Parts: sequence; structure tokens; C-alpha cells
Amino acid sequence: MPAHEQDPGQVQDPGTGQEHGISRKNFIVAASLGALALPAAVSAAAPAQARTEPPRQPLRPTPKCDDGDDDPTPAQMEGPYFKPGSPERSSIVTPGMPGTPLTVTGIVYSLSCRPVNGALLDFWQADYYGNYDNSGYTLRGHQYSDTSGQFSLTTIVPGLYPGRTRHIHVKVQAPYQPILTTQLYFPDEPRNSSDALFDPELLMEVQSGPDGRSAAFDFVLQVP
Repeated sequence: MPAHEQDPGQVQDPGTGQEHGISRKNFIVAASLGALALPAAVSAAAPAQARTEPPRQPLRPTPKCDDGDDDPTPAQMEGPYFKPGSPERSSIVTPGMPGTPLTVTGIVYSLSCRPVNGALLDFWQADYYGNYDNSGYTLRGHQYSDTSGQFSLTTIVPGLYPGRTRHIHVKVQAPYQPILTTQLYFPDEPRNSSDALFDPELLMEVQSGPDGRSAAFDFVLQVP
């Protein structure tokens, strides 16, 4: 029986968490305003009224890449169950596998908010029962971001095991750059508050649909 990452305790069956909205990181593009031509004959009151209008407020940047000064995605421990040499695939589920279907999508960015083409993303996680496949490559796989920096992972919601909240492991590496090793978390999980490794900056945005759940998370790597 596969070992776990933490000291043993009472194993709980996987539950479901509440979900939130879609992607928490999107570019905001401010639309430019065309000049308005004023009629030749304007009443004297019109300019005074225009001067009393409140100034336009700039659009608030989203909490992602906006002006190039964003912090990179936090790193976390690898854990004992990473295995090199995982197959290249965007779906890490097998037919008949128990668990709630989950699709994780996002974009890999540089510190200057440019999408990273060809970034390596290597995922691994526990199964529905909270076990890791340490003899094979079930629920393990790697893929590369496309020219827009986008990736998509088809998997299941991972199960719980002693000492940990629900999470997915990932290594992300821009070509010829250092590797980011981290973990992704689910919102409103009861164990988030008791897991010593949990970091709210690594929360995915998750929502439910007719075919399971979808989650979104964008990575910001320490590359120019």
C-alpha cells in the first residue's frame, strides 16, 4: 500500500469543496477613448458642467501580470513521491478511474507578463483514495505550454490522506531556466486551515459543471 507524505493518522474519505468563479488572473486592456468633437456653438453652462464631472478612474488591474512587478508563484516542497520520466500527456486519468473529473487550465507567464512558450509542466497527485502510484505513472504526466503560454490538464479531484489537505503537485520550467516546484490547492477545503504547507496564494479558482469540476491557475515564473 503506497506510503503518505505525512505521519499516519485517521484517513478520511474524499469530500467535496465549494467552488468559486473562473480564472482569477486575466489581462485587462483599457480601451482608448476617441476625442469628442464639440459643436461650434456651446452654451456657457456646458463647460462649467463638464468641469464638475468626476474624473475618470483608471481600471483596476487584475491580481496577475499587469505591470511587470508581480511576485512569482511561490515554491513549495516536492514531497517524497515525485518520479522523473513521466509520460508526455495532457490527460493523466485512466478509463474507469474513480473520482470527480477535474480540468485544470491556465497560462504560464514571465515576470514581464509575457506568455512562456514551451514551458514544461509536470503534474503528479494522489488518487481518489489518497494513494500515490509509486510503481507506475498513474495520475502522473508532463506537457508543454503552447505559443500563448496555455496548458490544460485532465485529471480527477485528488483524495485526502493524513496530515494534508487536497492538493496537486507540479513542476514548471521555462526552457533552459530554473525549475519551480510547487503545489496547487482547492478553496474552502476544511483541512486548509490545519495543513502546515497550505498557502492561499496557491489556491486555484474552481467551479462545478455538469461533467465535473474545472479549475484555473496561472503561473508566474522568475524569468524576464
